[in-house]
Amino acid sequence: KAWNVLALDGSNWQRIDLFDFQRDIEGRVVENISKRCGGFLRKLSLRGCLGVGDNALRTFAQNCRNIEVLNLNGCTKITDATCTSLSKFCSKLRHLDLASCTSITNLSLKALSEGCPLLEQLNISWCDQVTKDGIQALVRGCGGLRALFLKGCTQLEDEALKYIGAHCPELVTLNLQTCLQITDDGLITICRGCHKLQSLCASGCCNITDAILNALGQNCPRLRILEVARCSQLTDVGFTTLARNCHELEKMDLEECVQITDSTLIQLSIHCPRLQVLSLSHCELITDDGIRHLGNGACAHDRLEVIELDNCPLITDASLEHLKSCHSLERIELYDCQQITRAGIKRLRTHLPNIKVHAYFAPVTPPPSVGGSRQRFCRCCIIL
Repeated sequence: KAWNVLALDGSNWQRIDLFDFQRDIEGRVVENISKRCGGFLRKLSLRGCLGVGDNALRTFAQNCRNIEVLNLNGCTKITDATCTSLSKFCSKLRHLDLASCTSITNLSLKALSEGCPLLEQLNISWCDQVTKDGIQALVRGCGGLRALFLKGCTQLEDEALKYIGAHCPELVTLNLQTCLQITDDGLITICRGCHKLQSLCASGCCNITDAILNALGQNCPRLRILEVARCSQLTDVGFTTLARNCHELEKMDLEECVQITDSTLIQLSIHCPRLQVLSLSHCELITDDGIRHLGNGACAHDRLEVIELDNCPLITDASLEHLKSCHSLERIELYDCQQITRAGIKRLRTHLPNIKVHAYFAPVTPPPSVGGSRQRFCRCCIIL
């Protein structure tokens, strides 16, 4: 009986995560929870609950007016009506995740701007109906935004970033992955207006150049995470400026930044002592000498945890020798590094017994030619 009393006491249900039950959750369950918990509920995750729609969330908003954190990621039934309800009843909302809610439009952002002035974190990734008009409406009412995730919002242009730069001085995290229309102009505005920026993802924004790295170096000294995979116009010149000014860098994804050379690694090894994760996959100009500098750098002994070198054809076993002193190294990726051998990996593991090494190795005897051309063959995936 005592347990029953506790279970029915709404004050014990301040945080609820229904993700593990997502296949079974229907709107009526959410409505019942909201009636039970009422004003006590502060945090609710309905991530992946495909059966929950606007009606249930309207009831929820009416009953749970003190909600601060709400995760609706993947709740594909919801529309702008849900954001209208949240705007009307949930003025204390701080974190809202609407990723993959593809029916969301600019109307939702306008509603949030009007009714949720305390909003600090918003995820509208893959809400591809959102345009610059929605961003403009959002930031005018939610100037305290600290994290904004816009991954896959393919209609966004530089104008949207100019609104963010002008109205969100507290911004710490910005994700623009695959926002293909973004150029230097928009991101430079972000750098100049958001000096507290610590995490920027611009992977897939293939139009950006070294001007962005220069702007980050000049305006965002607290930068910790930079993801610019597939930004093939970036060069050693830009990364030199960045490294010399952003000494707090911890994670860098430079996959397919095909123009960078060992010069970038030399600068990182000298100026970025906190570097923990570095992806250099498909950076085909990187050589053992660059890895040698990294292995001797300030971050090597007690910081560097992950290094990815997939498809770096100039890397040999000598690089593994240079990494032996990286005592914090937990994982190294070496897929399609043709000059890496099993023996080299074994020698590395004698110094770093707990490291995970992912690599491909070709068979000893290549397959015979068929019809005059050699057939492609699978290599063996080795996880040591």
